[in-house]
Amino acid sequence: MTRFTKGHGTENDFVLVPDLEGSLELTPAQVQRIADRHAGLGADGVIRVVRTALSTDESVRAQSREAEWFMDYRNADGSPAEMCGNGTRVFAEYLRREGLAFGSTFGIATRAGVKTVRVIDGGYAVDLGPWRLADEQGARRDGFDVMVKPRHGKPVPALTLDLGNPHAVVMLPEGIALENLDLGEAPELHPEPADGSNVEFVRAVGPGHIAMRVHERGVGETRSCGTGAAAAALATRFWSGVEDLSPWTVDVPGGRLTVTPLPGQRVELAGPAVLVADGDFPL
Repeated sequence: MTRFTKGHGTENDFVLVPDLEGSLELTPAQVQRIADRHAGLGADGVIRVVRTALSTDESVRAQSREAEWFMDYRNADGSPAEMCGNGTRVFAEYLRREGLAFGSTFGIATRAGVKTVRVIDGGYAVDLGPWRLADEQGARRDGFDVMVKPRHGKPVPALTLDLGNPHAVVMLPEGIALENLDLGEAPELHPEPADGSNVEFVRAVGPGHIAMRVHERGVGETRSCGTGAAAAALATRFWSGVEDLSPWTVDVPGGRLTVTPLPGQRVELAGPAVLVADGDFPL
């Protein structure tokens, strides 16, 4: 039996498994069992809570001076992922509840580097770190750099961004309703990225305000995706031609997030984090 905590950030849900001494190595099969929504606890991802200095990954251990705790994030299919924007807030809430982190600002180690978290009213704001257009030359020339074909739909142009994990953002053309998309299967990307991609479908609501749905790599459609919300806002900002530092509101099926571009090609994500249950689960 292993201890667990269930939590969510705008209904993007996770199971956290504490491994404070670094003695547990979760297998892909165990992650799949935990995340299974019928026979397990049900989650979009599983997060092992472990001291950064005890990670088996040298690049993660190198972060131990800046962040005591490592967010060892796995997708629901058991595959490791670089990080998770909504997951960082849930991870931060867990650390503070358990007395493992103190103060209004602290670092979290991830496979995409240290993410700085600060406590705000109603949740947390996370500096997701640097981001970039995956093909800036092509993006600035054409406005997009890949084609995305949703299930039962026609190919549409998309913009790819790297936020430590990969994203392809589609601004839906007139006549295609966001709520009518079938995201039951992964959209096809051409050219297809070697390691897959998260795909965000966006529609404009108003100035600095968008709504989106997302199909997450290794998971499927989720109620929210933090790095996906950031990618969607940054892509829409790019297309608008006004690349200032004004905050963006992003509505997702599970709630609302705030994305704020930062100086130095960085971006911050803010939103709630809720812990809903604790228990034991047989691995």
